[in-house]
Amino acid sequence: MTNSSKAQNSVAEKRGWFTRFLDTVEFLGNLLPHPVTLFACFALAVVLGSGIAAYFDVSAIDPRPEGAAGRAADGTIRVVSLMTVDGLHRIVSNLVTNFTGFAPLGVVLVALLGVSVAEHSGLISAAMRGLVMNASKRMVTVTIVFAGIISNTASELGYVVLIPMAALIFYSLGRHPLAGLAAAFAGVSGGYSANLFIGTVDPLLAGFTTSAANLIDPNYVVGPEANWYFMIVSTFLIAILGAFVTEKIVEPKLGKYNPTDATVDLGEQKLEPLTAAEKRGLKGAGLVFFGLCLLLALSVVPENGVLRNPITGSVEDSPFLKGIVVFIFITFGIPGYVYGRIVGTMKTDRDVINAMAKSMSSMGLYIVLVFFAAQFVAFFSWSNLGAIMAVKGATMLQTIGLTGPEVFFFFIAMCAIVNLSLGSASAQWAIFAPIFVPMLMIVGYSPEVIQAAYRIGDSVTNLITPMMSYFGLILAVAARYKKDMGIGTLIATMLPYTMVFFVGWVVLFYVWVFLIGAPIGPNAPTLYEFTR
Repeated sequence: MTNSSKAQNSVAEKRGWFTRFLDTVEFLGNLLPHPVTLFACFALAVVLGSGIAAYFDVSAIDPRPEGAAGRAADGTIRVVSLMTVDGLHRIVSNLVTNFTGFAPLGVVLVALLGVSVAEHSGLISAAMRGLVMNASKRMVTVTIVFAGIISNTASELGYVVLIPMAALIFYSLGRHPLAGLAAAFAGVSGGYSANLFIGTVDPLLAGFTTSAANLIDPNYVVGPEANWYFMIVSTFLIAILGAFVTEKIVEPKLGKYNPTDATVDLGEQKLEPLTAAEKRGLKGAGLVFFGLCLLLALSVVPENGVLRNPITGSVEDSPFLKGIVVFIFITFGIPGYVYGRIVGTMKTDRDVINAMAKSMSSMGLYIVLVFFAAQFVAFFSWSNLGAIMAVKGATMLQTIGLTGPEVFFFFIAMCAIVNLSLGSASAQWAIFAPIFVPMLMIVGYSPEVIQAAYRIGDSVTNLITPMMSYFGLILAVAARYKKDMGIGTLIATMLPYTMVFFVGWVVLFYVWVFLIGAPIGPNAPTLYEFTR
């Protein structure tokens, strides 16, 4: 056998192993039901599990001090069975209020109303185009990754607009279009939990974290801004790492692009520059955005600011932080409307209303998912299964001595692995939060830090899982430039980003939280002082 034949066989074996690995991931992912069905099953499992656990008198020693709210007189946490007449009454009586009172529901919808105006007026799309197209050739890669991270504020816009645009930009510069696609994909999906702005996912996750933290501390509240500082720093880290991987690993591996590999006529593809009206719209929207930010600063920064805490005069527990979702709505909605008026996409109030209604109509699946997720979270709390699992888990960690900062490495790695099969950030956190937030609070860490760690694991493997909702769309765009593009090829292209992002982000987390001791967000502590 010749050397070339051996090399070909070796490549075939490697591809065969990798393909089998991908097939296994896809098979396991396909075994999972729809997230809505998953939560319905989990809610039912909690009801059945509580009855069985109560029959066997499963319990745990309540680590909270005597006199703490909700602590039993004998200091024992026992499972409350929902398979009783009282349990049935509680379920039936609270089914609606579990849903309507679920914290993430209202805040996400309110934030989306403002973002929808900016999105449908064309403001966000024009801002991304202007940012990317005006970048120098030297900075175009980092700008594309950066734009991808920022695009997460407007949900699917990065997938639908930026990723195809990035491939076209790279092609127009004589670079491999799949490298541009990979860079944008890395920013949009791998950098999902980084941003300069607070978006719709922040109040969603904070709501789950608050509900979980209340199992230990009924008065604990985690705001949408809980991870803001860490998100800002992470934005620049992911932009730099994404550009490095693109230019030093992915693009050299792809080699020189051959236009004959395309399945479309690339000569007909053009990226239109911003029109004069769009430039005027961006300037007008930018001035309005700056004015709103200045007005907010004047309301918060001075000691007598009207949005500070009226009792203490501090920013902590202030109307500004409690109402951060309102300000998301305002700072996206008003500039979006101004842009629309200038360019002509929003001429009357009806256009604004239609934009909001269009985004709300796309939230049907989310609302259905929240209904069942809210029941699961409520049942889990009522049954005391979450509290007992948290106490026993914390006891186990203390027994084996795994209570130091190193516990977060294993936690992040576990979240990243589970994300391969359960790609929804909200669905995964709704399951994890009631278990791991109380557990790690008992060990001594704040819910804000626990949530930040989860977001790292949830983001980095988005790039390599076929279970990610937009994976098929990315594959379809890539196939336009490479006719034999397959799932394995796309995942192999994105794997270096996952590996580098995981290492870099985990290092940043440890340096930021434990070495420097910087806050993860406004008034967000690192440690939680659990009183026994």
